[in-house]
Amino acid sequence: MNRRHCATAAITLVCALAMLTSTGQAAAAPVPDPSPSASAPAASPPRYSNAELEKVREQIETLYRKAGAATDAYNLAEEQTKKQSGEIVRLAKAIVDGQARIAELKDRAGAQAREQYRNGGLPPGAQLALSNNPKLFLDGINKVRQSQQASKTLLAELDQTQQDLETYTQDASANWEKLEANRVKQAKAKKKINAQIKAAEKLESELEDKERDRLRQLEADAAAKAQTAWLSSGAIKDVSGEASAAGAAAVAFATAQIGKPYVWGAEGPRSYDCSGLTSQAWLAAKRPIPRTSQEQWRLLPRIAIKDMRPGDLIIYHADASHVGMYVGDGAIVHAPRPGRNVTLAGAGSMKILGVVRPDK
Repeated sequence: MNRRHCATAAITLVCALAMLTSTGQAAAAPVPDPSPSASAPAASPPRYSNAELEKVREQIETLYRKAGAATDAYNLAEEQTKKQSGEIVRLAKAIVDGQARIAELKDRAGAQAREQYRNGGLPPGAQLALSNNPKLFLDGINKVRQSQQASKTLLAELDQTQQDLETYTQDASANWEKLEANRVKQAKAKKKINAQIKAAEKLESELEDKERDRLRQLEADAAAKAQTAWLSSGAIKDVSGEASAAGAAAVAFATAQIGKPYVWGAEGPRSYDCSGLTSQAWLAAKRPIPRTSQEQWRLLPRIAIKDMRPGDLIIYHADASHVGMYVGDGAIVHAPRPGRNVTLAGAGSMKILGVVRPDK
């Protein structure tokens, strides 16, 4: 039996065990019938049928997906804010340096003016023309030329430095505007994320413990059904690529984070969101990649599913709002959503948009 069949069998076994645990102690010793005098009250029927609970699951999943998309918007705005903050710092230094350079050039121009004043207010050329000493005239020609060239260079440098200073100031102002715009984007995205997560948590909190257990089982069943259909389609029939050295390092980092909680906007080391996990894994492999799943999809080289290898990133949903790292044998490691931990899952358990390769 090859590795893929082993992985499929393992996933099937996990699902079967999960179904057993969700229905109670299936293997427990039989309990004797209670005596008439000690009969227990009849158990109350569940408040939700499976069909109704499935609708709740779909609502919760939709809310978390919307939160995921908003998280991407927040992370992108945060990344741009950091970039603009760094650019503003660079420009501020350039402005300070430019001001110091202008002060220095003005001092030099002042020194030249003072020298001319000491010579009776006449420029060096006029002084030589009035000289009766031919030798002094000839010896001073080079000095005049040098002085003229120095004055011209000084004035040109002063003019250029002043122009640069104006440009730096305008660029700094533009970056401040971008910075403030991105802060507004972050605030809006954060508000939306919190609203979606609170709505999802409210739906789940209204369930009883047994209903929450059933909800988790429905999640597992939906994921297993999608994974089985994906594997049955032959999607990875020809997938056999070996991880590159960088890919293997990224996989090692990502799988070492299994069990850590999902927190939106987090990049480790204690918690991660989906793209925080993948970007940090590839950073650990010394291959920096974009921070968000949408930017990873937009900017990284795309490859066919049949060509994927461990370390490649699988982008999910039409809006590229989720990402996981392929680890081989039809599985990914990913940070699923709030309330869940970094885990292994079937690569086909969600709707695949495409695959990208960070080290192509």
